[in-house]
Amino acid sequence: MDWYPDRDETLECRVRADFAAGVAPRVAGARWFRDTGRRDIQGELRAQQGWPEGPEFSVRPAGERAARRTGRVLGIGIPAVLNVVSNALGGSGSPFGGVSVRGRPDEPENEVDDFPVMWAGPGAAARSAPWQLDPGRRPDAYRTHLALTDRRLVFLGTTAGSVGPADVLWEVPRDAVGELRRMPYSELEADVRLTFADSSWLRLTTKNPDDAALLLRQLQGAVGSLKKSDLTEGQRIRVDRFMGELPKDAGEPAFTVLPSGIVQVSCQVPAKRAPGHYETHSILMDAAGAPAEPRPGDL
Repeated sequence: MDWYPDRDETLECRVRADFAAGVAPRVAGARWFRDTGRRDIQGELRAQQGWPEGPEFSVRPAGERAARRTGRVLGIGIPAVLNVVSNALGGSGSPFGGVSVRGRPDEPENEVDDFPVMWAGPGAAARSAPWQLDPGRRPDAYRTHLALTDRRLVFLGTTAGSVGPADVLWEVPRDAVGELRRMPYSELEADVRLTFADSSWLRLTTKNPDDAALLLRQLQGAVGSLKKSDLTEGQRIRVDRFMGELPKDAGEPAFTVLPSGIVQVSCQVPAKRAPGHYETHSILMDAAGAPAEPRPGDL
């Protein structure tokens, strides 16, 4: 692993974290940085925070959206026409496949008409977020992650294929976070909104809906953290066997107790076919260390 928590803290999870991008036709692939008056603050971020230049986006006009949609429909046939109609009516799925239907947005003003990924007045916490979270500003091979421990949120940066230490880009204490919310109107339903105690917020994508759900559960305290010393003898034996089956470059295991009392053991391993990415390996065990099944409310 390229980053470890301090000796007196526990790593609860680590997930990909990038500034999200819009999926609605008007804002598809775009992102903006706004103050609370909905003014663009990229110039201020460059002047005050040292952000580099980034891509400039504009909201697509209705005529262009209609032309793009019509052209796409003519190119892929009648089923797509019906899927577009279904999407317009807010359907929750595509009966013919091929066109992703994401349901209705929770906040049209922030997901359809505009797509801010930073909402922060002068001096607000969200303005301190690192520019490396923006895929349009960083090198293509650079990856950013969010590590959650029992004390803090740490934003990390790594270069694909590198075995060196991760860059610690930014960290905030857990009590600086007011809310973490899933934002289902997003690619793969993998977006979350991280709101700070001062009401400023960031919209991030984890690239994986399971990771978004895990981060939400951990940060909301639906599960509790454990240290290896808290485990029973049987559980420690099972963990040692589990770790022995993983590659030597596996990270340290994280232990969480689910609402039912079952313990989940998770460990991240660098992905061989995707440098800069990680695979999460996990097991569930009961108090004796035997395999266990999740119960209602656990996951």
